[in-house]
Amino acid sequence: MSKRQNIIVAVVVLCALAFVWWFYNRNEKSVIFRVSNPCTFQRSNELVEVPFSLLGVKSVNNMVLIDSLEREIPYQATDHSILFQTTVDSCGISVYRLRKGNPAVPLYKVYARFVPERKDDFAWENDIAAYRMYGPALAAENPSNGVDLWLKKTDELIVDTFYYREHELGLPYHVDYGKGLDCYKVGHTVGCGGVALLHNDSLYIGNHYDRWNIVEAGPLRTIFELYYDSVTLDSLTLQQTLRITVSAGSVLNKAEVTYNGENVDDLRVAAGIYLHKDSLSAIKTGMPMERWIAYSECAVSDAGLDVGRDFVGVVMPQGDMAEMKDGSFIITQPYQTNSTITYYFGGGWSQWLFPSDTDWFNAIHYASLQISNPLQIELVD
Repeated sequence: MSKRQNIIVAVVVLCALAFVWWFYNRNEKSVIFRVSNPCTFQRSNELVEVPFSLLGVKSVNNMVLIDSLEREIPYQATDHSILFQTTVDSCGISVYRLRKGNPAVPLYKVYARFVPERKDDFAWENDIAAYRMYGPALAAENPSNGVDLWLKKTDELIVDTFYYREHELGLPYHVDYGKGLDCYKVGHTVGCGGVALLHNDSLYIGNHYDRWNIVEAGPLRTIFELYYDSVTLDSLTLQQTLRITVSAGSVLNKAEVTYNGENVDDLRVAAGIYLHKDSLSAIKTGMPMERWIAYSECAVSDAGLDVGRDFVGVVMPQGDMAEMKDGSFIITQPYQTNSTITYYFGGGWSQWLFPSDTDWFNAIHYASLQISNPLQIELVD
């Protein structure tokens, strides 16, 4: 074959490849959108939800998510949206594209489950901390509806490991074997961000939950509900539903609370932090503008060992009052029965992500700003 013929063949092959590329991309379903940060600080690894309705699609089957550097971003798909973690610079924009492909499976960073082997605990976690609330099998021990905090110093999921080691190997989770421990005491208090009713200057702390339901279970976000059939308020009995959303990378859990029953005048809902007796503890509040309270204290294992500092924070976007009540630091807002209020709570540890009290207080400050200034999502034409 002559040199001229080789050139012609090469040109034909290149034209054919170019046509295939054009035809494929012409028919490829691709959607471009941007995520904007209205805040003057970077938003790092924040979970964002993008509805199908905005993207103009009915599903994301066989679609991959790509960032501006052509890196694939793992995502969680729900029935109506995609969830993924984004980092957006101060007052910046990050651009993403959905195109055809086989999506990567994200690592599991959140988890929640009913724990019948430990007296009906309900436990959950993300990559920052773990928590639990108490169930009906613990009724004889007078548990509260307060939140227990488990300190962890790994982004791995540890709830199942902790329970297994406690119940199968005899290694208590009140001791740190390298990944964290439970050294937070709840008793009959609000604990780490629990909710209670406030009426006639009395704080009505609830008891154990009666039933549970997992609404959504995914690698980046999990949602569950706890139901309380008998919440006593003076001579009344109310029913409470607590829906908790656990998100990867978030310092705080989202809590949506509804009390159903007879109307009560001058009723308030309080979310709080129990203050343990600790001369080195510290509290701070972002009231009145940012609507948050935070607490730090010495963390001590059951063996009496100093294991650093543990932290708690609560954000109540509609909260209008912060005060001390019955040994707790609470933030409150007026409440009408049969309506839903939203607040946020979470904990941390000086051995994982928050070396000092200041680091924790700053984290709650920024978390409150993220809540009040959500990331903005727009389709790019």
